[in-house]
Amino acid sequence: MLRGSFDRTKKLRKESVDTKPYISIERAKLITEAYKKYEGSVETPILRALAFKYYMENRSICINEGELIVGEKGCSAQGAPTYPELCCHTMDDLEIMDKRDKISFKVSDDVRQIQKEEIIPFWKNRQLRSKIINSMDKQWIDCYENGIFTEFMEQRAPGHTVCGDIIYKKGFLDLKQEIKDEIDNLDFINDLNAYDKKTQLEAMDIACDAIIIYAQRYAKYARDLAQNENSENRKKELLLIANNCEVVPMNKPHTYHQALQMYWFVHIGVTTELNIWDAFSPGRLDQHLYPFYKDDLENGIIDYNKAKELLECLWVKFNNQPAPPKVGITLKESGTYTDFANINTGGITSDGKNGVNDVSYIILDVMDEMRLLQPSSNVQISKKTPQKFLQRACEISRQGWGQPAFYNTEAILQELLDAGKTLEDARHGGTSGCVETGCFGKEAYVLTGYLNLPKILEITLNNGFDPIFKKQIGLKTGDAKGFSTYEDLFDAFKKQLKHFVDIKIKGNNVIESIYAKHMPSPLMSVIVDDCIKTAKDYNAGGARYNTKYIQGVGIGTITDSLASIKYNIFDNKKFTMEELLKAIENNFEGYERIYNLVKNKTPKYGNDDDYVDDLMVNVFNSFYQEVTGRRSPIGGTYRINMLPTTCHVYFGEVMGASSNGRLKGKPLSEGISPEKGSDINGPTSVIKSCSKMDHLKTGGTLLNQRFAPSVVKDKKGIENMSNLIRAYFNMDGHHIQFNVFDKNILLKAQKTPEEYNDLIVRVAGYSDHFNNLSRALQDEIIERTEQTF
Repeated sequence: MLRGSFDRTKKLRKESVDTKPYISIERAKLITEAYKKYEGSVETPILRALAFKYYMENRSICINEGELIVGEKGCSAQGAPTYPELCCHTMDDLEIMDKRDKISFKVSDDVRQIQKEEIIPFWKNRQLRSKIINSMDKQWIDCYENGIFTEFMEQRAPGHTVCGDIIYKKGFLDLKQEIKDEIDNLDFINDLNAYDKKTQLEAMDIACDAIIIYAQRYAKYARDLAQNENSENRKKELLLIANNCEVVPMNKPHTYHQALQMYWFVHIGVTTELNIWDAFSPGRLDQHLYPFYKDDLENGIIDYNKAKELLECLWVKFNNQPAPPKVGITLKESGTYTDFANINTGGITSDGKNGVNDVSYIILDVMDEMRLLQPSSNVQISKKTPQKFLQRACEISRQGWGQPAFYNTEAILQELLDAGKTLEDARHGGTSGCVETGCFGKEAYVLTGYLNLPKILEITLNNGFDPIFKKQIGLKTGDAKGFSTYEDLFDAFKKQLKHFVDIKIKGNNVIESIYAKHMPSPLMSVIVDDCIKTAKDYNAGGARYNTKYIQGVGIGTITDSLASIKYNIFDNKKFTMEELLKAIENNFEGYERIYNLVKNKTPKYGNDDDYVDDLMVNVFNSFYQEVTGRRSPIGGTYRINMLPTTCHVYFGEVMGASSNGRLKGKPLSEGISPEKGSDINGPTSVIKSCSKMDHLKTGGTLLNQRFAPSVVKDKKGIENMSNLIRAYFNMDGHHIQFNVFDKNILLKAQKTPEEYNDLIVRVAGYSDHFNNLSRALQDEIIERTEQTF
């Protein structure tokens, strides 16, 4: 079955999903040429801007047959540019990308030759990846290699930023004028930083020129194609594309079509300037587009079908852009083609009213029809959200491909207010990436890496020694066999937690300073509020708000592990600590009695049992207190969130067995979800357990629930699903998402994957093709608890 509501989008969608992702070397080659031309003759911000402009002036442009929105990151659909200034891939890296079974990229002989002869010789010793690793001390390296934490900026730039409404109200000529005004107002007598500010502003001005030039090239190309086009209908379309590209991004958009093209040019610009993690997102797309849609309707320019067709074209554009290729640990923590561009729909308006509008429903229809991995789509549900909208979103979710995810507008708003945002700015906020909260167009909220909470307990139980990698990487907090109370154990855990958070943030501070000095982002700075006003780059703290996140992983695993120890050793004397440690060392082989006790006879998180849920709260609060409020070199403030992407699989691989009965190498729990199979009292008990965590202290939490299709197949099922969402959000839950599938289908897909190429499941904060997942991740999803109402 070809998906898409129109012949055009059926064809474009098929081409998008059938095309194999490939490495596009063009950006690396052009950026290298630009550095050779300008490096040493200009300041770093201007060097970055000139390199970006050189790329936009000389890069390939393409207009795919039939498309109405133009622009690709690579030379064509599914092309993945590389960013050697950040991460210069080795020849072995390219070979692995080409040959690996999952998340592979086709690498041509020409790419290999250019990489070997031009890219590696120039960038091997210049790349930021080397600078970062060489700047880390042995403690950091040991923790990174042993799986205590990961590092997001090791291969990708700070990102996670979401577009505000500035690009719908101003063109880049307007923004250039603002930059000029700031330069004219610099005080070189009294402002000792005036020269640096001028340099940053000049870089931003050049970046504006670059994106305008890029669009002008598309306008000319479209007109050239129109001259040679035999189809009168397609000729009109090409001339319309040309006209749109002559208007935006130079000027603000005037029509719905131009608003979409404006966003897309900015998206391509931001994501090719640097490979930000996660990709740039359009934020509240329904609210941005609605004024244009309303005006076009009134003027007879557009109708529902045309608006839907254009959005379906945009969906294809998102899906054409695979995430930049990753290697090593970075691949393990996020093994997917998805680049996490996330569209928020619904919620509230800037004046606090219901934010659902006609475009909101069109977006739901497009999401339902296209069923593409990208963009990720979510719905914000507020107390003012119409039940009709929530139920329509549930109808899509029950179809089993993982979208949309559901977010609590009131929780998001309060999280932002508690973090110091103004009410006006908070109402412009939402979520991006997986579940992360920020003020759209006004905040740099940067994820820095995942923290392996169960691994820290493993280290604690071994007196600071890592039993897997045979290294002393933690503090010597005492032999666990000598702990006389549970409180002794937990106090030791908190000391280890502080120790590892200190190491992580110490490294973060160095990395942040490296990016601020060596890798400015002038285009991003133009479109994020206050960077122009402060004459400071986005990567140097120029945004109105700057937030750094550390993501906690495995809260379900560590909670059940602590419960096992407290319940069986200290409270009920079922076995000793020495016996438990021996059982863990032997992966419970020969210790069946202990395994049965910890696996089946111990209270578990996810069942609304205060005995164990209180332990979860203590771990969460300890993590929160250790991280939140710390300051960063560029003025940012640290917060926490709770999500894994695919890191719960990797973190499990670097651990032995856990005291809750999890076997050696098996995945940890994901997000704030309970351990697989431990939540036996139904979904209501799950949300009650999860709500005991103070979600408002975070910048996002992730909860997965799984249902069989029969549970949500009818009107009653939809009502139950929507009531569950409302109930959880009334308890301040941040996010919930659903996997709806027949377990037997996934088991068949493992046996005959070629018959299930279109099968999509929800992983963590994103959906992915089942066949793209590792066997361990496939098994983890299959083993998630199947809930019933």
